[in-house]
Amino acid sequence: MPYDTSDALRTSPPPAPALSARARLTLLVLCTAQFVVTLDFSILNVALPVLGDDLGMGRADLQWAVTAFALPSGGLLLLSGRLADRYGRRRLFLLGLAVFTAASVLVTLAWNPAAFLTGRALQGVGAALIVPTGMALLTTTFPEGPQRERALGISGTLLSLGYTTGMVLGGVLTDGLGWRSTMGLLAAAGAVVLAVAPGALPPDGAAARAGDRRPVDLPGALTVTGGLFALVYGLSTAAEDGFGGIDVIVALVAAAVLLGTFAAVESRVADPLVPLPMLRRPTVAWGNLGGLATVSTMTALIFLLTLYLQEELGLSAFRTGLLFGVQGLFAAFAGLTASRVIGRLGAHRALVAGLLLQTVSTAPLLWLGTGPAAAWWALTAASAGVVGNLWAVVAYGVTATAGLPDGEQGLATGLVTTAQQLGTTVGIPLLGTAASAWGSRAAFGVDAVVVGVAVVVVSVGLGAAGRRG
Repeated sequence: MPYDTSDALRTSPPPAPALSARARLTLLVLCTAQFVVTLDFSILNVALPVLGDDLGMGRADLQWAVTAFALPSGGLLLLSGRLADRYGRRRLFLLGLAVFTAASVLVTLAWNPAAFLTGRALQGVGAALIVPTGMALLTTTFPEGPQRERALGISGTLLSLGYTTGMVLGGVLTDGLGWRSTMGLLAAAGAVVLAVAPGALPPDGAAARAGDRRPVDLPGALTVTGGLFALVYGLSTAAEDGFGGIDVIVALVAAAVLLGTFAAVESRVADPLVPLPMLRRPTVAWGNLGGLATVSTMTALIFLLTLYLQEELGLSAFRTGLLFGVQGLFAAFAGLTASRVIGRLGAHRALVAGLLLQTVSTAPLLWLGTGPAAAWWALTAASAGVVGNLWAVVAYGVTATAGLPDGEQGLATGLVTTAQQLGTTVGIPLLGTAASAWGSRAAFGVDAVVVGVAVVVVSVGLGAAGRRG
């Protein structure tokens, strides 16, 4: 009998069986690879001014240091996950590691802006191969129930810590050794993981090793990838320049057209890239919606708080970093306790509980002042919020991949990681626009309202699905 991931209330969660030495090594390799990729999202941020002076890149060009990575790393996730189901997750994971590591070497040695941006784009391609295939390897290696929940909890913790660690390491390395050392660190870490991974990862099945002979749904692949590229570009550019730019408007309209075309294509082809019945599964649909809500609102909250602490309260970048370092400790606690919360409540209720905790933690920031206690108030709210966020992130990963056969786990994890990537992209421009129009504290209120609405919608959706089931 499979482990019940419904939201049935538990009084004593079943203990997680001990992991074998091989399973622990597999988990270490997968989580380390994900951690390294997450570092790449933030480690270069504080180095951008120094990097620009070194390579002769103006402020407008520096945006592409981020966008060149974000476009492929977000746009190719869904396609990568589906290809992994067909041609082997281990194979694509190792390919992604090789591409990411080689690209990191190229960025480290970049001699002009073109070489630098080419390397950043290739890093994004490698990341798009690593993230969904790594998560699919995790969900197929560790069976549904306590083992998978524990593995996803550890993975979620490292993903959260990776972003914060990247910001700290970026400053330390850039000041001490120069900006190239940040990319050199990624290259070295990628090489180590690539050396260990072949002996640690389970082999692909015979069908995957032979290669799936079915033709790839090319119209579906082109429309969904193009639509996600346009959406990520539009939102990334809006985060810098607002939503009024013609390039932003064109990109968002193109995204809507291409993704709408994708849905029409998938309803007609015999062997779709993304079978629409999967998207209509309540656990997949509501789980990923909850994930999109929790990631987008927490990403935006951290961004807004960073600006508020420095611009409104006058804290230095160093003191701001220390405050978020404390938040990182709470994130570690949340990730390590997530499996117990899910075991006691069930994945559905744990997702709703995490979203609810995030809501009640964010709402008081609407009254955040500028006095001596404001920084501690902000730290307390953000720390409690990140606990709810991590519980929700792990619970939505469990919810959105539960009950699916191994042959569809690549696609399922592609959807999960796409929701995460879109969440990190969509929250900042939307809440940043609200902050510009109404002020930071009002934007905190909007953030709380958005995640509060998600609590209601996801709770009702999953509850109705449970009653029908």
